[in-house]
This record gives sequence, C-alpha cells and structure tokens, in this order.
Amino acid sequence: MEWVREGGLTAGDTVLLTVRPDRSLLISSDQSNVKKNVRLKVDMIASEDQEENFRLLVANYLVGYDIIRILSPRGFSAAERKYLKESARRRLIGIEIVEETRTEIILQNLLNFQDISFEKSLQSMYRIIFSMMEDSIVALREADVELAKDIIHRDNDVDKFYLLSVRQIKAALDDSTLAGKIGIKDTKDCLGYRLIVKLMERIGDHVQGISQSVIQMDGEKGDNDDIIEMGLLSQKLFQDSFNSIMSIDTDLANHVMRTSKISIALGNKIIQKSEHSEKTYCLSGERQRKIIESFQRISEYSADIAEMVINMKATHIKQTLSEEAQALEQA
Repeated sequence: MEWVREGGLTAGDTVLLTVRPDRSLLISSDQSNVKKNVRLKVDMIASEDQEENFRLLVANYLVGYDIIRILSPRGFSAAERKYLKESARRRLIGIEIVEETRTEIILQNLLNFQDISFEKSLQSMYRIIFSMMEDSIVALREADVELAKDIIHRDNDVDKFYLLSVRQIKAALDDSTLAGKIGIKDTKDCLGYRLIVKLMERIGDHVQGISQSVIQMDGEKGDNDDIIEMGLLSQKLFQDSFNSIMSIDTDLANHVMRTSKISIALGNKIIQKSEHSEKTYCLSGERQRKIIESFQRISEYSADIAEMVINMKATHIKQTLSEEAQALEQA
C-alpha cells in the first residue's frame, strides 16, 4: 500500500509488468497516467561562485530534473545571469530559459528522452570527435591556426552529447522500460556505457589540447611527418574502437588493444629520435612531447573502450547461457 500511495495510484490505474533479463519481474506505474504538465522540479540556491552554480545545475540535469529553478535572494548580477544562461545553452542539450526575474532563473528541459535514442547520442558524439581528429591532423600538418581554433569550439558540442548520454544512462538505470525505449536493451550494460562515454569525452579533450599546441605554433611549418603518422594511427584506433561498440565485435576490439601498444611504442620512438635528430620541427620539444603524449592517450583510451566491449560481450554470453539453462530445466 505504501508503494501505491507513493506512486499516486488509484483504483482503475494501469501498472506495467516487465520481464527483466534475469527473468525477474518489474512492476511499475504506467507513465501515460502521469499528467503531461507534471514534471520533475528542483530548486537550487545560487552561491557567489559562478562555476559552482553551473556544476550544481549540471548535476540536477544529469539526475533527470526537467525544471530547475535557480534562486538568488540577493538578486543576480548581469555577469552571473549571462554566465548561467550562456553556459546552459552552450553545454546542455534541450535546456532553455523559460522565465526569469531579478531573483530567479527557471530553466526547462524541452527534449523528451524518446526524441533521441542513446545510440544516436553516442554516434553524434563520435562523429564530432572523429571530425575534430581529422581536422587536428590537417591543422598540425598545415600549421592552420584558424582550423585549430574551430576544433576547440567544437569540444563544447562533445560535452553536450556527453552530458546527454550520462542523463540517458542514469534514467535507464531508474526505469528499465524507458531503457528499452531509448535503445538500451539490458541495463547491465549501463556501467560499461558510462565508462565508454567518459573515455570518449577524454579523447575529445586531448584533441582540443593538440589544437591548442597548433595555435602556439603561430603558423610556423616544419617536418612533422612522424607525428602525423602517429596521429593517423590513433585516429584509426578510435574509429575501430567505436565500430567495435556498435557491433559488439570482440575480434575488432582485440585488434584495437594490440595495435594501441604499437601506437604508444611509436610515440616513444619519435620522442627518442627527435632528441638525437637534426630535423627542424615546427614544435618546441615541450609542445612536441605534449602532442605525442595526447596521441598516446587517445590510443590508450581507444584500447580501454575496446576492453569494455569485450567485457560487455562476456556478460551477454553469460546471460544467454543462463537463459538457455533455465529453459532446459523448465522443459
């Protein structure tokens, strides 16, 4: 009865009975009975630290609140108001300012979970990062400062889809019915997906770092063929690691893990070679090492993604064998 009262259920309401992958049953209230205009709301009190306010805003967004009211008893300054509004629009998908006064700002999530699947969020994030990697290698080869600046701006789009993906994963863990609707077939995969999107976000950060080093080159070109070769290899590793996610391909995942070691060794070799070379690089020793280390981290993160794919595949196999064994017992 306590569960019924907390769910606001009354006589005649519908409940859903869902069979979980482990063959247990989940009983949940039918969300279609919930009034459309009733949304999860939260109030947060603004502090004097703008970054702290945004971090709390992001935290409330990730746990699934649709309406977030930010209150400032002393009133928002023009700078505080501008920072919150621009940060929300730049880094949170679906969030819009719907109302504001001197002492409060109300933000509402206008994106329905079912408007975009988790797979689509993941693919969008991947495409942005991959295009950033492609352009970062061109910018490095051509010492193209303007292209490098554009890459850095695109990292905000990566963050948008990263935060949306985390929000979707958290929602899937809370509601297995919703998980199926957004394309997560088994909530046991959520932990793996959570780690994967974080690794992808970190790859985006390293591409951004490479672009910052290109900007510091200030248009000066040089002989960076070895570094470009390593960049192309790390790009291919990231591409293969993502393809292994989409198909849960353990053969491809193992290939990524093997090749990542070659990429890391290549980076070490370039560093050692440059220390004893008379070649004219357009990069100082410190910037050169920083770029190589970023390509190495991208290779390592790609291998980590591949490892998660192998772990997820093992979980799927175990689940299938368990279901087959139960079916034999019942027969």
